Parts: sequence; structure tokens; C-alpha cells
Amino acid sequence: AFRYNPNLTKTFNNFSNSVNGAGNVIETGAVNTYILGEENTVRNLSRNNIVIGNKNEVARNINNTNVYGVLGEATATNSIVLGGNAYGDNLGERQSIQLMYGTQTTAGSTVDSYLNNTTDSYFAIPDDTIMYFHADVIAVRVAGTNTGSLGDYASWVERGVVINKSGTLSIQRERDAIKSSGTVTDWRPTADVDGTNFVMTVRGETDVTVEWNSNITFTQIKTGVAL
Repeated sequence: AFRYNPNLTKTFNNFSNSVNGAGNVIETGAVNTYILGEENTVRNLSRNNIVIGNKNEVARNINNTNVYGVLGEATATNSIVLGGNAYGDNLGERQSIQLMYGTQTTAGSTVDSYLNNTTDSYFAIPDDTIMYFHADVIAVRVAGTNTGSLGDYASWVERGVVINKSGTLSIQRERDAIKSSGTVTDWRPTADVDGTNFVMTVRGETDVTVEWNSNITFTQIKTGVAL
């Protein structure tokens, strides 16, 4: 006869997780998690995350993140988060987030690039939060029949401030061209917002295949008050 044990499912679920420290919580469905520290939380259906420090949190269904420090909050897959908070601060009050946007263009129109080069995926700016962003952007030609050559490239720094005031986003930005080579006159990245999402748009050239990568660092204050 089989006697039901309510802890059995939890035991199997945590088989692939490694926890070192007191007061940590790994919810059901979170797997391949490594925690070193105290009072950290990894929400359900998250995978392959590393958390080091105290009172950090990985949101539901977030994968492949590294979270360090105190009260860091990871809400984007494939991101690196450093929480720089005192123990009495709010979750994510002061932190740095690093992530990537990417896409491929084959025309001269402006299109969105995407978080982790995954179609329709974006980084959401939390309510009543202000962020300085600094994006190192690189683009390179890999195919096409229009003027220019394979290996033409360009690079930029796109930077500014994005703020979410009670659900309404606004942005101020600027762009510096760094170095380029070849026929790249019409290429450019531009940061923007759409709803509550941060968007990195890019423009290439007609009949030219260009690969884009934006390495973006956000410096965040999550205010905890209605702005």
C-alpha cells in the first residue's frame, strides 16, 4: 500500500536545486537553481538561475539569470542583476540590470529589436520607476545585393532616461556614433517606449542583411511612491 506524503512532490521538484543558507524559498516548478545566501526567493517555473546574497528574488518563469547583492529583482530572462540595497529598502529599489536586444534587418524601414532576439519580447519598466539606460550597439552586414560589402559595420552608444509614472512611460535619449566601416549611412538604433515596455528600434538598408546586438545596462531606482 502507498501512503501519501505531501512533501514528496516538493522533494522531487527540488532534486536539481542547490541551496546554501537559511530562509530561502524555491517555489514549485523552479529547477536547476543555485542559491548562496539567506532569505532569497525563486518563483515557480523558473530555470537555471544563480542567486548570491540576501533577500533577492527571481520572478516567475524567468530563466538563466544571475542575481547578486541585496534585494535585487530579476524580471528578464538572460539578465544579470546587482542589488545595491540596505536591508530595510524595497525589493529592487536600487539595482543595475544588464540584458541584450537583437534582431536582423533586410530593409530600410525602422523595426523593433527584441529582448534576447526573441520575437515580441521586451523589458518592462515597473510602475513608479526611473532608469538610466546605456546601450552599446553593434551592427554588421552579413548578406545582401545593395551597395556595400560583407563585413560593413557600425557602432553606437544610445543612452538616456526612461521613467514610468503610474503606468505611463516617457523617454529622453541621445545617440553617439562610435566607429564604422563601409556603406552604413542609413543604419541607426533608437531607444523608444511602447506601453510599459522599453523598446530598441533599428534601421538598416534595403536589400542588405544586417545583424544587430544591443548590450544594455539599466541603473534603476524603484521609488515605492506614485510619481
